[in-house]
Amino acid sequence: MKSSVIIGIILIALGTAGLFYKGFSYESKETVAKIGSLEASAEVTKDVEIPQVLSIILIVAGAGIALVGLKK
Repeated sequence: MKSSVIIGIILIALGTAGLFYKGFSYESKETVAKIGSLEASAEVTKDVEIPQVLSIILIVAGAGIALVGLKK
């Protein structure tokens, strides 16, 4: 299989996953207060949303790259 076809398939898979999983969240440790050598920190959950337009663009681009790779 040509590398462009594989890249196209990966882009299609990422775009499809973006459509189903509209986002993800992760936890990070942030410093809340710092007084001298004393430091207070807290775990904060952050949400990241994946735009639907980006997922569609990935699917279309992946299909285009895969088709070009198959024609060569």
